[in-house]
Amino acid sequence: MTIFVCYPKCTTCQKAKQWLDDNGVSYEQRHIKEENPTAAELQEWQAKSKLPLKKFFNTSGLLYKSLSLKDKLPTMSEAEQFALLATDGMLVKRPILITADKVLVGFKESEWETLR
Repeated sequence: MTIFVCYPKCTTCQKAKQWLDDNGVSYEQRHIKEENPTAAELQEWQAKSKLPLKKFFNTSGLLYKSLSLKDKLPTMSEAEQFALLATDGMLVKRPILITADKVLVGFKESEWETLR
């Protein structure tokens, strides 16, 4: 089962959803603010994605900036970063697409093409 984790008001998420629909990809949609990913889910997704943990942070988000995370993240342990991400879905980069064998973070059409 493919899971599409998004924030419906986000224009990038809307584009990604349209891409999924246009390309006939079936998925279960999950609202990132109402059902925030847990630290355990984020750890699993990060391992599966093979991306650095920093890629899971919504660095352009207001919450990221207001918490001065650019300065704080380098001194935090991975466990602390996962715990922080799990506190608020708005800290997490979106959309996230979780399939049986991969995790895609953000919407880059060229990456998503590999799903077909």
